Amino acid sequence: MPTKKKILIIEDQATMRRNLALLLEMEGFEVVTAENGVVGLEAARRERPDVILCDVMMPEMDGYAVLQTLRQDPDFAATPFLFLTAKGEKSDIRVGMNFGADDYLTKPIVREDLLCAIEARLSRQEAQEAHFREAGGQAISGSGLPDFSSPAPLQSELGLTAREAEVLLWVAQGKSNGDVSAILGCSEKTVKQHLGSIFEKLGVENRTSASLVAVETLARHASR
Repeated sequence: MPTKKKILIIEDQATMRRNLALLLEMEGFEVVTAENGVVGLEAARRERPDVILCDVMMPEMDGYAVLQTLRQDPDFAATPFLFLTAKGEKSDIRVGMNFGADDYLTKPIVREDLLCAIEARLSRQEAQEAHFREAGGQAISGSGLPDFSSPAPLQSELGLTAREAEVLLWVAQGKSNGDVSAILGCSEKTVKQHLGSIFEKLGVENRTSASLVAVETLARHASR
């Protein structure tokens, strides 16, 4: 029988925390909750969740600080992290994505949107781990991780322009064209144009193949 996926909810509003926990438990997930960022960090390190859902505005330690702290730890460098917040402006989304968030869901949370976001991130992570195993590499956890801190290796090793490297860096982290346009402050049309050029230069046909090339390049560069 498959092991239940574990989800950590870091949310200071008790009602929201309980509702999210109940929803996810009914969907078959194992759920751990924390009432603020400090407790959330402790829970993450203790429980090793498969996905983290985290509010942004919290007392003691906000969601951005939680994410920054976790991303500095190799054990959590690739753990799917989704922000839950009432903020929905593009500038706020850009901040969250630049800190390394995988998705950004605005409150009130729609059940279908939440479940789709969780499943998409889990599927992407499993696909990357399977690819690395087949290639004789290491899974996307612990050592051997791709370093997403800079697009420079993608530019220098893949022959991309600086902007193309930036686009590919975010696409490799599972960001949609809309996400990338918000992060980089350009239109989705421009993102698509860059992707077309990237596909041509890499000799690939889609964003999945381009992402795998990017992940392999970044992992190889990080291991040097």
